Amino acid sequence: MTEYDRIRVLWPDHLGIPRGKYLPARLAGRGTAHCASTFALGYDRSMIPAPGSYLLDGLKDVLSTFDPDDVRPGWEDDRTGVAVGHLDFEGEPYTFSPRYALQQAVADWAALGYTPKVGRELEAYVLEDDGNGGWKQWATPRSFVYATGRAADPTRLIDDIMNTADICGFRVESINAEFDEAQFELTLEYDDALRAADDAFVFRVMARETAMAHGLDLTFMGKPFTGISGNGIHVNFSLVDGDGNNAMFDPATGDGLSQLAKQCLAGLIEHHEAMTALCAPTVNAYRRLQPAELNGYWANWGHEHRCAGNRIPGARGAGTRIENRLSDGAANTHLAVATVLQAARLGVVGELDCPDPLTTDGFEDVNTDRCAPESLAAACRCLAADDALREAVGTDVTDNFLANKEAEWERYIAAVGADVPGGEVTQWELDEYLMYH
Repeated sequence: MTEYDRIRVLWPDHLGIPRGKYLPARLAGRGTAHCASTFALGYDRSMIPAPGSYLLDGLKDVLSTFDPDDVRPGWEDDRTGVAVGHLDFEGEPYTFSPRYALQQAVADWAALGYTPKVGRELEAYVLEDDGNGGWKQWATPRSFVYATGRAADPTRLIDDIMNTADICGFRVESINAEFDEAQFELTLEYDDALRAADDAFVFRVMARETAMAHGLDLTFMGKPFTGISGNGIHVNFSLVDGDGNNAMFDPATGDGLSQLAKQCLAGLIEHHEAMTALCAPTVNAYRRLQPAELNGYWANWGHEHRCAGNRIPGARGAGTRIENRLSDGAANTHLAVATVLQAARLGVVGELDCPDPLTTDGFEDVNTDRCAPESLAAACRCLAADDALREAVGTDVTDNFLANKEAEWERYIAAVGADVPGGEVTQWELDEYLMYH
């Protein structure tokens, strides 16, 4: 840390918002306190006595600390390093923290003899000032699917993000224009699960702040615009055994997938409805999660099938992996990865049988009637009823999540009167989520 004058220590709260402080480098090693009642906050700064927030117990502190070896160069200036903080409460890990939930998921897989590896595909829209105090879709009429260069990036914003990522030590795999105008996919390389989540968490902060320096903004919000594509955040994962081999690959099977991989798929399908709340954690997310929208709507899987909730890309050997397509860009990165890993693990420990893959078109002909719940409220009810998944992810973190999301849903219904599943994006959603995601 001696090369920096200050350390910007960030940590993900229950909403995935990057909280933190700037610390002088000479003091940073001792950590810093934050009020635990941050975990009682809604997007609108309203507060409820959510579990773990200690709102009615004096608003106690959690301590944020970090590993000095994990400090990376920042993007604000040469004198600022950046680190992801770990939260402790009264000398013990703060079990309401989504990052702690991911640490536990990694430990649970380690107990079975495996190391989870994760890659993140991030989708986002670039926004520009609409002239009325709000934001609109960036005008890039020359852009097209898989566009690169000035057609998609006339002001070289994406170039700046990619170059800054390299300076900061983010391992970008690829960046390209996505389906709709001003939409991009930003993919990071595989890494150990916790490191991959930390990187995705900080990368998003860097990318948004780089856009702001251009007078633009970048939103990962699941469905910022009615009538065009939403933003998914796919979780790709594999499992490495004690010999360093990809345990999802088995050359002796017809499709190259091991029994372990099939049991992981079975767990993801078994817990699909309950997973949805944690992977699609906003009212807005359910505008995106609709049938025939190339997302994780259906509780199924398929080989190279983008209409399936869980896709098996074509690579085999070391590249064998499962791509869970349920999450959107407002998901807490650490909690979404923990949820995917734990649901998959439950399929392994329960020795669940894997259903047949989706082989039909997936638009009009689908091999299941199980799907994502129709709303955030319905998804939260599914999560509350799935004791196995809640215990695996962590009852503390899921209790806090459910309490906060119940309050969020109540604010939404009070503002709009009634929910319309899959309907138009409301001004309430834009006001609630856009500036944070």
